[in-house]
Amino acid sequence: MGTILACVTLAQVFFFVKLQAHSNLIECLDSVPPAAYSITNTNRGALRLSDPENRSNAERLKDLERKIAEAKGPDQSKHHSEEHYSQANLAWRMVIELVAGLGIGFGIGYGLDVLLGTTPWLMVLFIFFGLAAGVNVMMRSAKEIQERQLAEQADKDGEANDGD
Repeated sequence: MGTILACVTLAQVFFFVKLQAHSNLIECLDSVPPAAYSITNTNRGALRLSDPENRSNAERLKDLERKIAEAKGPDQSKHHSEEHYSQANLAWRMVIELVAGLGIGFGIGYGLDVLLGTTPWLMVLFIFFGLAAGVNVMMRSAKEIQERQLAEQADKDGEANDGD
């Protein structure tokens, strides 16, 4: 007897929840203009919203993507060289360029020493060449950064003078 009562109570709760869901859907749809939807009753008693224009899912998806793109606005992604770098990133870039020059010089010098049998001399010579190349690249990077910062400062000064 208790099992039957529990099943009946569960069925009543399920029916109430389903009825409440349908009434919430109807209340929600009351705020939408009638031409924007059509409601059909399926075989199982569930309500289904239909697209009145009978568009395929792909067309509706493309339309949604277009609306999202319009809401986001134009693509404002910057080129890699236009990104803002922190001072720490710039410092690490210069250190890596210097160490890479030293490493390449060491590798070339050691390889030639092994091939020619002049063990320490070419390695030392090419380490100095690598150091010179690393410093050269590092100075070029510093000059590039300085030019970029001067251009940004000139733009800010130009905007400030235009406002006066």
